[in-house]
Amino acid sequence: MRRASRTRNRVAVEKLTGSPANIAAQIRSALKRGGSADHAAGVQQFFKEEIKSHGWPTADLRRAVRRCRNEILRERGFDFLTQVADQLFSGPVLEEKIAAIFLLENLDAKFTDREFALFESWLDRITIWSDHDSLVHDLIAPMVAAKPARIKKVLSWARSKNRWHRRAACVALIRGTRAKMFFSQVVKLSDALLGDKDDMVEKGLGWLLREAAKSDAKQAVPYLMKIRGSAPRLVLRTACETLPALEKKKIMTKPIQK
Repeated sequence: MRRASRTRNRVAVEKLTGSPANIAAQIRSALKRGGSADHAAGVQQFFKEEIKSHGWPTADLRRAVRRCRNEILRERGFDFLTQVADQLFSGPVLEEKIAAIFLLENLDAKFTDREFALFESWLDRITIWSDHDSLVHDLIAPMVAAKPARIKKVLSWARSKNRWHRRAACVALIRGTRAKMFFSQVVKLSDALLGDKDDMVEKGLGWLLREAAKSDAKQAVPYLMKIRGSAPRLVLRTACETLPALEKKKIMTKPIQK
């Protein structure tokens, strides 16, 4: 595993060998050696929570992990790769979890119900929004769009006490929503979460409704008009971001109470 820094220095790792746990440990070690303390300090500004980061720019991290992925797939196969990712997503460091996602991103054609169950179990390991959005948007959402029967499980997450499960219920529908799928389920989910006061859930719901408005404004705008009196302002602001100014103004104007 290598990383090119601004000074073009390289951090190499020996050939990946051993069990999934051993290989995950080798990757963790390389991530730690190849990080930047200055970049790690800058990353903190994007989070309310205190995070642990080795300080890798995203593009550098993706390139390094892709090299590992190619080697693992070539020599050990997809199932082994998934086990390595499972080990990495258990770690406390930002780049370790993102590395787990990069190992598996764009491999959704290989995913089955077994992987869906595995990724669902990862929701309990989430501590910050970047863990969540990488997992749900990049791995889970394509699986829901590919097999709509999974939406029943996704909607059940909206009833969870865990904020990240509730946010996941929203973000997991985004890929399908962009393909003009799931509007009735989006409405059902939105109705269930409009009273949720957690800002991470509000942002996730607003994101989903924004994608619905971008995908099919003729369906989405009447719904946004319907909920404008009860929806949190954060949800509405986010949902309206790409709409024409006049429609946005109408939606953001609270109806007069009679």
